[in-house]
Amino acid sequence: MENRMFVGVEAVCKDFGIGSSKAYQIIKELNDELKNKGYITVPGRVSKQYYCERVYGKMPEERGVTGNASI
Repeated sequence: MENRMFVGVEAVCKDFGIGSSKAYQIIKELNDELKNKGYITVPGRVSKQYYCERVYGKMPEERGVTGNASI
């Protein structure tokens, strides 16, 4: 797994099996939540940590997932 700080639209598309327009919508929603909490956001990308918390409940490493995860 790559050690990146953000998740992009490609990863969201792959994780959910959706198109890019819906993936951008999900990223925007998550970024709006982060902005409301006072965090800095990057358009078109979302914090990897926050994405994992909201989608999976916690980080893949904490769930014992290893190998080639898409995030």
